[in-house]
Amino acid sequence: MHIVDGALSNPVVIGGAVAAVGGIAMGLRSLDLDRIPTAGVLSASFFVASLIHVPIGPSSVHLILNGLAGLLLGWAAFPALFIGLLLQAVFFGFGGLTVLGVNAVNIAFPAVVAGLLFSGMIGRGSPVQGAIWGAIGGAFAIAATTAMVAVSLALTGDEFLPAAKLVFFAHIPVMVVEAVLTGFAVLLARKVKPELFVKGGTA
Repeated sequence: MHIVDGALSNPVVIGGAVAAVGGIAMGLRSLDLDRIPTAGVLSASFFVASLIHVPIGPSSVHLILNGLAGLLLGWAAFPALFIGLLLQAVFFGFGGLTVLGVNAVNIAFPAVVAGLLFSGMIGRGSPVQGAIWGAIGGAFAIAATTAMVAVSLALTGDEFLPAAKLVFFAHIPVMVVEAVLTGFAVLLARKVKPELFVKGGTA
């Protein structure tokens, strides 16, 4: 899911950087003190989950857990996921620094949208119903991320269209796995600390 340095055109890289700055600013404004520990845990979870990756062309396949981050943090998922991406780029060379903005937008913005769409529904009904909506949110975030990665590649040039299609279809199994993991995580959170979803997608 990480696009590497040199794969994208300058306009796409610049546009991604500008959008990332805006998303991070929105996220920091919504990140209150009570949710800083949650943001730290989810940032670390993203960092670890996406360390194991399988390269595919200019991108890679790995777990992300951005749906769970968006469901719990809303806009605050943006800076949390950005920190994870930055550390991966610096310490392991995953993605790269020039494409950090694009990668952050591709991963964090779907997380935010997932939170806005599904967090309220997770907070209502039984824990099992919440888990089902959580699974849908987790799968949605991965699908939206792969679509945005594909668009980023396609905007760079027609020669990336085959890679863009490959990125999407290669992540279908990841969507299923993320749906299951997010669903179980939401089920546990609803039983142990249901107040986590009060502000998850509305902040």
